[in-house]
Amino acid sequence: MKELKIGNLVATTPIVQGGMGVGISLSGLAAAVAEEGGIGVISAAGLGVIHHDLADNTQDANIAGLRYEIQKARKATSGIIGVNIMVALTDFSELAKVAIEEGIDIIFAGAGLPLSLPSLLTEGSKTKLVPIVSSARAVKLICTKWYQQYKYIPDAVVVEGPKAGGHLGYKHEQIFDEEYSLEKIVPQVVAEVNRFGAEHNREIPVIAGGGVFSGEDIYNIMKAGASAVQMGTRFVVTEECDASNEFKQSYINARKEDISIIQSPVGMPGRAISGTFLDKVSQGLCKPKKCPFNCIKTCNVTDSPYCIMLALYNAYKGRMEHGYAFCGSNAWQCKEILSVRELMNKLREEYKTAEKSNN
Repeated sequence: MKELKIGNLVATTPIVQGGMGVGISLSGLAAAVAEEGGIGVISAAGLGVIHHDLADNTQDANIAGLRYEIQKARKATSGIIGVNIMVALTDFSELAKVAIEEGIDIIFAGAGLPLSLPSLLTEGSKTKLVPIVSSARAVKLICTKWYQQYKYIPDAVVVEGPKAGGHLGYKHEQIFDEEYSLEKIVPQVVAEVNRFGAEHNREIPVIAGGGVFSGEDIYNIMKAGASAVQMGTRFVVTEECDASNEFKQSYINARKEDISIIQSPVGMPGRAISGTFLDKVSQGLCKPKKCPFNCIKTCNVTDSPYCIMLALYNAYKGRMEHGYAFCGSNAWQCKEILSVRELMNKLREEYKTAEKSNN
């Protein structure tokens, strides 16, 4: 596989592990992926609930938890570590500032347009900024805005297709429309990014994610113009994944028909594994009485069908009857738990096989 260069950062394997919250990708998984030459990513979502013992309130615990996870990852690896921060989080700016203070290598920002992200950089900061988009239109807007206001050019771009897990940047009717497939939108995003990069004499790598499952998938999407891939689902079923065994088993036990599109309290559709909790949600039995976390800007407790933070935290802890697992469209293909090293080696071998058969 060709190495991935993001400025002065070089990942010898062009695989970015997707940031998965709540608690699914913390320092354990991120460090293991970074050690194998990929880019490991800590999810900033819900850290205040996971590390509630570090501060008196959730907001302060979010900050303390992020510091803790970054520092823990740094002690475990000298590889590339990023953090995924959802723009929809109430304390998005505060979390980004802390990540920059801690010298994180990369901030990946999605679930909204991170139009003001460059304003948070401090003098001398080496942190790279990578927006997550779902269309060429979105990347054009971000590139234009960042350059006009901050003279900043994205260090890379992640494009997520509609087969991704978790929150999706698509309307319901677009999710199964082939015109919005990753294979269709990657060349569009690459063309837009290349045009902008050429104007400013900069190479901006495009990282493609959403439904990328095998080494053959990696080969095919890189042939379509991507410089690297983002993968989340495959890393859930690894020994080093920070989720509970029950969470991992929900992937292994899932059938294709168990994977469904839900409407998240965040205001976006998402992909998850069906179960008793989501059945109760559909019956209107999980409505929260109050908002204990104030985690999402767009979540209103008066009309929210359930507390997403609590549901995802319960799933992370293995209490699947009180929560659910977000997943990519191919989660049903997960049949075994491997170490990160075994998985990365398997993906490299599959890539080589695909490359040989196409040459």
